Amino acid sequence: MGTRSFDWIDDQRARTLPVDIWYPTTHAFSGQDLTAATQDHYSVMPGMPEVTQTAVRDADAEQDSWPLIIFSHGFGGERRQSTFLYTHLASHGYVVAAMDHVGNTTMDMLAGDSTPNDMSVLGQFIDDRPKDCSFVIDRMLTGKAGLNIDLEKIGISAHSFGGWTSLMTANSDGRIKAALPLAPAGGRSSDDQKGVSAMSDSLELNWPQPVTVLTLVAELDSLSPLEGMRDLHNRTQRPRMTIMLKNADHFHFCDRVEVAHD
Repeated sequence: MGTRSFDWIDDQRARTLPVDIWYPTTHAFSGQDLTAATQDHYSVMPGMPEVTQTAVRDADAEQDSWPLIIFSHGFGGERRQSTFLYTHLASHGYVVAAMDHVGNTTMDMLAGDSTPNDMSVLGQFIDDRPKDCSFVIDRMLTGKAGLNIDLEKIGISAHSFGGWTSLMTANSDGRIKAALPLAPAGGRSSDDQKGVSAMSDSLELNWPQPVTVLTLVAELDSLSPLEGMRDLHNRTQRPRMTIMLKNADHFHFCDRVEVAHD
């Protein structure tokens, strides 16, 4: 599998988004994504040790028209949080595009600029995130990534606050035909905090087009508990299915799950 990186400027919002893409490569790169010497290396944050992903940096893409999946990271996450999923999907003939939701990333959390209890900031994230996803779809369809995308086959996946984002974007962007939320935020439960309530109250599920939704949730999730997941399932339009992963917690949907949970 191949991977490419871009910085795309949304002129209307004066907002620059780092975006990474994963895609099927030509046969010339077969096996290089699984070989340590040719795998892509990157650092999640400046000064942190490099990690690898099963993809080759800037490899030649297979020429075809591909289905597109947008991925939205969780609160305080970053675009490469789930490369295990992106590369798996690319190996099955999908193109995956994931952006940093600037202002709501790991770096922003460490700098103290992104906190879930700051309602004014949270409101900005609620406004920005679906627009970020639609902007990246726009850019992908214009060929900015050098890949041909099938306009009729666009889906969205996401984790946590990104799960909320995936459902909200499906409501606002009629191009999305399928959604795969992972431990999504926004479900109502009896012990909701302010931030969770704001996401629940703002979530619109009156989709203008049929959207097939498969939601994966974690049995032992301490951040997105099952009560909220059942609420989201009941509010989601059909066709829908929710699957619970036994003995899993919130960060089982991220790379290096052992580190994420620690």
